[in-house]
Amino acid sequence: MNEQKSEVAIVPIKDGTSQRPMPTVWRPALRRLVDAIVLGDYALLNNADEVEVISKATVLQIQSSIRNYGATLKFLPEDTWDTSVCIWAGNYWDVLVDLYTNEEGLSDLVLSARVTEGDNGYRFSVQMVYVP
Repeated sequence: MNEQKSEVAIVPIKDGTSQRPMPTVWRPALRRLVDAIVLGDYALLNNADEVEVISKATVLQIQSSIRNYGATLKFLPEDTWDTSVCIWAGNYWDVLVDLYTNEEGLSDLVLSARVTEGDNGYRFSVQMVYVP
């Protein structure tokens, strides 16, 4: 008998009482955000329809945090969704995506972003990369 593992979709919930798993629908966009950061191609972020324009100050903060951390970011493995979380903050969701490095695997670094819901879907606003 050939059984396939079926994945249950995780949906965004507007409940600010506790952190929740990352909604399935956001994962591709968040993966693209991290991919652009790993590649150092911040223009990719500013050209994505679902992403708010990232300021030069935010880019510099992200670059500084990664440089000061002293490890090389890598593309997100599927495991990142096991530990990355979000929480409803009243008008948006605060999102923390666990980042991975070549040297450590799962690192202490996270991508902080905000997700808002609009008529045309979800919008993502990169806040910073840091160690909480």
